Amino acid sequence: MGVASNPKTRSDFHPIRLRANDESWALFTHALKVNIPPELQKLKGEIVRRCGGLPLLIVKLAEELSHKDATIEEWSSAINQRCHDQEKLWSNTLCRMYKDLPLYMRRCLFSLALFPQDLDIPSRRLMASWVAEDLVQTEGKNEAPEDDAERCLNLLIGQGMVQVTKKKLNGNVKSIRLPNALRQYWLSKAQQATTLRDHIYTRSELFLGNDMIRHLVDHLDRKDISFVHIHGGCNTSSASLTHYYQDVLSFRSFDTRRESKPGEEVGNFLRRCISSSCFLLLRVLDLENVFRPNLPEALGELTQLRYLGLRSTFLEMLPSSISKLQNLQTLDLKHTNISTLPNSIWKLQQLQHLYFSEGYQSKLKPQLSIGSLTTLQTLCGLFVDEDTPVRDGLNRLLNLRKLGLTVSSQPKAMSSQLQVVADWVQNLNHLRSLRVKSIDYNNQPWDLELKPLTGNLSLSCLYLFGRLRNPSLVSQFPHSLIDLTLSGSELTEDPMQSLDKLPNLKGLKLFAKSYLGNSMLCSLGGFPQLRVLKLWKLDQLGEWSVEKGALPALRDLEIRYCERLPMLPAELQHRTFLKIEVQPAR
Repeated sequence: MGVASNPKTRSDFHPIRLRANDESWALFTHALKVNIPPELQKLKGEIVRRCGGLPLLIVKLAEELSHKDATIEEWSSAINQRCHDQEKLWSNTLCRMYKDLPLYMRRCLFSLALFPQDLDIPSRRLMASWVAEDLVQTEGKNEAPEDDAERCLNLLIGQGMVQVTKKKLNGNVKSIRLPNALRQYWLSKAQQATTLRDHIYTRSELFLGNDMIRHLVDHLDRKDISFVHIHGGCNTSSASLTHYYQDVLSFRSFDTRRESKPGEEVGNFLRRCISSSCFLLLRVLDLENVFRPNLPEALGELTQLRYLGLRSTFLEMLPSSISKLQNLQTLDLKHTNISTLPNSIWKLQQLQHLYFSEGYQSKLKPQLSIGSLTTLQTLCGLFVDEDTPVRDGLNRLLNLRKLGLTVSSQPKAMSSQLQVVADWVQNLNHLRSLRVKSIDYNNQPWDLELKPLTGNLSLSCLYLFGRLRNPSLVSQFPHSLIDLTLSGSELTEDPMQSLDKLPNLKGLKLFAKSYLGNSMLCSLGGFPQLRVLKLWKLDQLGEWSVEKGALPALRDLEIRYCERLPMLPAELQHRTFLKIEVQPAR
């Protein structure tokens, strides 16, 4: 087909760099030749959203508005007209981008068009579905599919095809968006793409007319073929369901109505399809934000399922047949009301990403077999008490990259359990993100026991909530750390004297009772990369000194409810690029 294998190698290709939201607004205000009246500031979100990060469109819109009357009506009309023309503005560039794109990247890009227009798409949701559908191209035998998906996303971003809307402090992409001009272009290409006939969509603008639906999406759009089948009751015949849905690979619902209907309708639809021998090839079932979907017991028949997204559904129970989903890779239960998973969860030998609901004290029952869940890379939101199988259970999960635990730290019953948890964490050589909360029965900070983390060389994000039994731990963090949050630590010695030696630290949050001392010093030469600093509810802090030239990279400072801190350090008061937010004590 003559498609370049790597778009970065094309010497005649100059990608657009889509601007993030803050960058877009900064570029717009710089290009605007008039001051923005306060009443027009409310259009900021609309301008940023409609321009989609496209720099030429941002500049042209600013130039046009500079000559318009500064009224809501005039500006809104100009924004609508200019953004309506944006596809023409970029058509030549988009055509070249499309021709230079490898087939697997086209498929990944087209999948973004399944999401609602202007939605900020969480990267973890997108990349997990790419892996589940085998859309990404593996580059090395030892590379995890998740790494390949992240590489593909970064390539699409680098080529100006996807807009980053939010980044984490560690540099990873948190959410992205497909600008509308690019969206319309990809949709038109999807209708023409004979090479993508195994990736056909159900939405009216994407449907190719051959009745083969491979990617089913519910946008509550009455023009969609599937609307009546999903929301029109039980009148659809089994033969009709089989005709349309026998070969579906993914089903995503964006029915976010907060009532019982969405859960009932999607549950009935799933039950009828499965009983009609449909969805048996399904790999992705994404019901995120669908209120309490009624998952049928027959869900266990979807043995090809790899991704089950139930985040923010407030679901209260999983069907026991989940143990039959032997190919399941991702089970996302964050923001559900599921408190205990069935024992059968230990049978899911391919499970790699397991998200619990942290606020609901979700527990794992004791395991039934040795060697279960050993492929797990993500374990988040788990509640650990004296009955949790940590020893000879969870502590055998040594491939974890992301771990989030809430520990109920009652002195006698939990002392040995805490030791096992501390040893386990220290042995996680691949760990990138760690979140540990130690609470009492009133959800207040309790003793937190961890061992030195200097050996966790890949650790970049760390969140600790609880009284540090070993205060010297703050001087035993790995140099790889990028984002650090301490809360309830009750440190009595200035933590800045240890933390400022972390060469890669970009974000530091010291929350309530993390530090009980009355003075703090940031010295010259420390914190070379720190960009974000948040100080919340440090009740005893009365003096904060910043030496001249210290904190050279600081861009965002937030101080809340530090009632004894009289003023900002003089060194920080007149920095041009520093955004400062101060909320006084109530």
